[in-house]
Amino acid sequence: MKVLVIGSGGREHALVWKITQSPKVSKVYCAPGNAGISQLAQCIDIAADRIRELADFAQKIKIDLTVVGPEQSLSKGIVDEFTERGLKIFGPTKAAAEIESSKVFSKYMMKKYNIPTADYCTFTDNKEALTYIKKRQFPLVLKADGLAAGKGVFIVHDIEEARSSLDSLMNEKIFGDAGRQVIVEDYLEGEEVSVLAFSDGENVIPMVSSQDHKRIYDNDLGPNTGGMGAYSPVPFYDENSKNKVLEDILKPIIEGLKKEGREYKGVIYAGLVFTKNGIKVLEFNARFGDPETQVLLPRLETDIIDIFMAVLEGQLSKIEIKWKNKSTVCVIAASGGYPEKYQKGKIISGLEKLENKDDLFAFHAGTKYLEEKIVTSGGRVLGITAWAENINEAKKKAYEGMEKIYFEDMCYRKDIAAKAIPE
Repeated sequence: MKVLVIGSGGREHALVWKITQSPKVSKVYCAPGNAGISQLAQCIDIAADRIRELADFAQKIKIDLTVVGPEQSLSKGIVDEFTERGLKIFGPTKAAAEIESSKVFSKYMMKKYNIPTADYCTFTDNKEALTYIKKRQFPLVLKADGLAAGKGVFIVHDIEEARSSLDSLMNEKIFGDAGRQVIVEDYLEGEEVSVLAFSDGENVIPMVSSQDHKRIYDNDLGPNTGGMGAYSPVPFYDENSKNKVLEDILKPIIEGLKKEGREYKGVIYAGLVFTKNGIKVLEFNARFGDPETQVLLPRLETDIIDIFMAVLEGQLSKIEIKWKNKSTVCVIAASGGYPEKYQKGKIISGLEKLENKDDLFAFHAGTKYLEEKIVTSGGRVLGITAWAENINEAKKKAYEGMEKIYFEDMCYRKDIAAKAIPE
């Protein structure tokens, strides 16, 4: 079969890498792809948000299955467009994907269906938000309603920080219309875990656990990013936690979306926090996480195409999803200045030293070819991912791999997976 992957980041490189391992797949295309993806698939120069052009291409080439990476494509209705044309596509509809594209809707769903989350209030007026904030206890969390590439969340510790963040979101509109509505919610103290699950609209099968590292600097300091690294599994996410998350969070949100007329097929991502008052939801995402995908897919034993087809055909209950008993660690190499302004076009050296390894892979994110050299083209550039029998060994291999890579102003966190390793 011929498969098309939509997107150009590390998540999409991991998806292409896994899909090419399926004996059912004869050819993989990726739109638009990146330098690393082009070594495994044929890259097509169509942006991920050009929905009709992508559908035209899929029809013309007779693509058997399309897999969507980015949330922007889902929020613009790529699944609806493809489905209307009779094209098979893996991902939720525009209406179902609103669980991510609108944090206001997501909070409404959690409140209505008794899914544990932080207390909150929604505002469209800056002054009203400030009046509410003055009555609450700090720290508080401010969230832009719409999509902001993982950067629309501000933790504020006093009224001045709150005023400045509200001004950025609602007056300066640093995320455009995404900040037209703002959520103010209580800060939840605890360790975070990402739990992704497959859903066919009725059934839900969770994946193994992972933990993302959002902040740019070591020890979780600095501004939020799209993610600076991840590891799997999370040691404190035990069988009891897994059952609670399935019964109290994942099943209720899928059932709730169906009751709202928004049947959910695809991957749903629950960002969780383990508080002293139990497990609570920070956010839902409507797709594979990035960089979580880079640590989850190397552990997946079952043919990913079989899973995708079971989801689309409503047959998820009939498939057993198996995972390797391995640990994985992904460390992101980012451009200097990220997540703020950064330069592009820096030549990347050392990638050839990481080729043909059976326990390590360099997933490309912001890369492209320029005059036969691979150069940087984004904020997050590479995800050096290693797997081993335990987290300690996987971490060691990932950082050894990172030391072989160089580009000007390259930066990366030195403490990915440190929380998973006992002192």
